[in-house]
Parts: sequence; structure tokens; C-alpha cells
Amino acid sequence: MNDAVDHSTKAGMGVSGLDDILLGGLHRNRLFLIEGSPGTGKTTLALQFLLEGARNQEKGLYITLSETEEELRETATGHGWSLNKTIDIFELAPPESLLDEKQQQSLLYSSDLELGETTTRMFEALERSKPKRVVLDSLSEIRLLAQSSLRYRRQILALKHFFSRRDTTVLLLDDLTAGTEDKTVHSVAHGVIRLEELAPDYGAERRRLRVMKYRGQPFRGGFHDFAIVTGGVQVFPRLVAAEYRTQNKSSVLSSGIGEFDKLMGGGIESGSSTLIIGPAGAGKSLIVLTMAAAAVKRGECAALFIFDEELGLLFTRAKGMGIDLKAMRDAGGLIIEQMDAAEVSPGEFAHKVRSCVEKDNVKTVVIDSLNGYQNAMPQEQFLILHMHELLQYLNRQGATTFLTVAQHGMMGDMRAPVDVTYLADTVIMLRYFEVCGEVRRAVSVVKKRTGPHENTLREFSIGDSGLKIGKPLDQFQGILRGVPQILGTGPSGDQQL
Repeated sequence: MNDAVDHSTKAGMGVSGLDDILLGGLHRNRLFLIEGSPGTGKTTLALQFLLEGARNQEKGLYITLSETEEELRETATGHGWSLNKTIDIFELAPPESLLDEKQQQSLLYSSDLELGETTTRMFEALERSKPKRVVLDSLSEIRLLAQSSLRYRRQILALKHFFSRRDTTVLLLDDLTAGTEDKTVHSVAHGVIRLEELAPDYGAERRRLRVMKYRGQPFRGGFHDFAIVTGGVQVFPRLVAAEYRTQNKSSVLSSGIGEFDKLMGGGIESGSSTLIIGPAGAGKSLIVLTMAAAAVKRGECAALFIFDEELGLLFTRAKGMGIDLKAMRDAGGLIIEQMDAAEVSPGEFAHKVRSCVEKDNVKTVVIDSLNGYQNAMPQEQFLILHMHELLQYLNRQGATTFLTVAQHGMMGDMRAPVDVTYLADTVIMLRYFEVCGEVRRAVSVVKKRTGPHENTLREFSIGDSGLKIGKPLDQFQGILRGVPQILGTGPSGDQQL
């Protein structure tokens, strides 16, 4: 976003992706709500908020009503953090008199006494610590003690007014275990962030967050994927291609194979996207590896994101065809990422691609294949939108993109699991066809937005020297159906490479 925001008035969250979504962080001296079911990462995020304050010499206080101090310190240790003297932990346990049934009052509700004593002890801790950043965990305990919505709202307002007079930035955590329909704090808080956890039928859980409210300033709307790893929460802001307007001069890139370049009208334009579509084993991966190797040979940096093949096998197979991927990676010209569709979220994948382009100056991006990428989608109907934003972003950054899609079937009428042909600038189609009891391969360019291309089909083969493209198959008809008719013959009785 291009909105002018004064980041000097912001308290950073300590999570770069979330600060990006919030356009710099949280407004200082305000009260914010972070809500989510247990296990969504509220405590980890809150600790990062306090640690970021400690790095800026801002005293922090963690008031816990639900976890013990020992548990919080164990959580911090697990992430490699040290809760030093700039962060105080105040464990607000019930007073012993309220736990002793012999001393409980019969004329007054024990919750009345406990709520008042809890509030008093909380204020005393704040007066002692004099923090700049405060975390209160969790509101569910206060809601249960308040018993009624009126008392709960008055209690939250009292907390807000108390904090506002002490120049303190406050995070209230709510685990939504009591009164999930109560929106009292939503109306009181300056901003609200909701954390969610999704459990797909197979694979690891997926987490996402959404800024539901932020008074007085814009923010990046919608859901953003995030993950909890050793070291804290990592947030992956949703990619919005419209924010990138980089102008790049286009040039024609060669594959290094003369006949293939002729088929493509001279080569592939830089900053464009190319889709290679065809049945399994037809040579889609070899084509994109050839283009990546050509980019490295030109002195550019290329990135491969492999969904479908184990890297050791890929290195061996590519080297057998004259493409030494391991040597290119070791020399620094090639970045290879093995992607696990059951573990990676769409937002995390887009973040990895952006990191390669912006930090490593990658100019050629290969995604092999979209079938694997589709499996990483929690909701498959949004694959097209994800790909639209990603391809638009890469085009505007001047990166050339190659994608593969495996079609169902081997010959005849074949269908792709997802139709992204309209998104790509160039579409290359691969086909098997049968001639005299022999299965062969054909390649054709069926679409190219950026310039002219051959309308012919050419036979190609895969050998020790890699990809070999033959002459146009002008003596056959019906190749795309898989069983062509021979209209003419060459010197040896049929067309040969």
C-alpha cells in the first residue's frame, strides 16, 4: 500500500510480516485485542511483541491469569528467547482464601470478591513495573468472573481508562473459550486481530490471521497465512500484485536449442509467463529445466520450486541428460526448493517466491508442477486467484516464469485438473502419438501473447544430450488425437527426426 503512515508513532510487533500488514505496527498508547482458539499462537505472538519492545528499551509486563510463569518461560526457551529484566511476568493466581472452602463467604458470591481482588492486584503490579508494553492473558478468566455482560464491559472500560493514563500499549488476549458471541472488547479495542487454525483432511494444520478492525488507518485486508516455527510466528502477507509497478525492458531469451526457439518465434520474452501442458512423462520438466539452465548460462539467477519429484532423483535424471543442477546450485546460480504440498500454505509459497526475486535477484522462476501447487490449496477454487496475483507480480518484477501442468490421460481427449491457460502469456502443448507401433512425442505452441510463433507441430525426443527438436510434422494429420494419419512419407517410409 502507498498510504503515508508515520511509523515513528508505531510499536512494532516483532514480526515483519505482521508489521507489514499493519503498516508499521500498533499505534502506541492504545489497547488492542488478539483473539483465537487455544493453540493458534496468541502467547507466542504476545511474547514477540514484548521482546520487540525490550530491543527498543521499552519495559514489558506479561500478566497471566491462565498460564503459570514456569510455562511461559518454557515457551520462551523453546523458541530460543531469554525473558530478561526488561520483561516482567506477573502470575495472577487466585488468592489462597478463595481456594480454601472453609474461608469462603456464604453471603456474597465468591466471584464478586475474586474479580475485585484480581483487578486490584493487577493495578498494583502495573504501578510497580511501570511498563510501556503490557500483555493481559486472558480475557476469558475476567469474563467468567464478571458473570454478566454489563459488569464485563465496565471492567474492560476501567482497564482501558487505567492504561490510557499511563502511556501504555496493551495487548489483550482472548482464547474464545467463554462467550464467543460477546463482542464487547471489539467495540472498546483500537484494533482487533483474529488468529485461526484450519485442519485439512490430510497434512499439517494451516494457520491464518485477519485484521478485523483498526481505527483511523488502512491495513492489508483479507486472510494472511502464518506459521509457528522455532523462533516464533512467521506471517506471510497476502500478495497484491497491484502494489508493484516496476517497469522492465523486455528482451527475447533463447533456450539454447535453435529449432525450439524457431517454434517459439525466436524465443521467450523476459518478464512473461509460459505454461507447459501435457501428459505425465511427456517432457514438461525437461523443457523447464532446459530454460533454467539457459538462464544460468546467461549469468542470471534462476529458482526451481519442485512439488512432484525428490531432489536426489531429479539431480541424477537431469545430469544424465546433460544438465548438472547440483553444480549450478553449488555455484550460486540456481536456487532449488523442495516443496511439500501437505505442509506448505499458499501464502508461505508466495513468500518464498517473493524472497527469491527481491533478495536473490532471481530472473527465472520455475514451478513444477501446478498439480502439486493445487494440492497445497486449502480451498481449490481459489487457485486461479493465487496464480493470477503471483504471475502478475512476477511479470511486473521482470521475472520470466515457467509452469507445468500434468493432464489426465495419455492420448486422445485429455483434460487438465485446472485451467490456467488464459493466465499464461505462452502455452506450449506436448502430446504422445502413435506411428507404426511406436509411441512418439510432439510439441507445439498454441498461444503466445508477446509475438508470433510457429503454428506447426514438431516431433521431439529425449536423449543423453537432452532435448532434441525435429522438423515440422507436415506429413501427418490427427496428431493431437493420438492416432495420426500419414499423408506422406519420407525417404525411409515415415517422418524421422
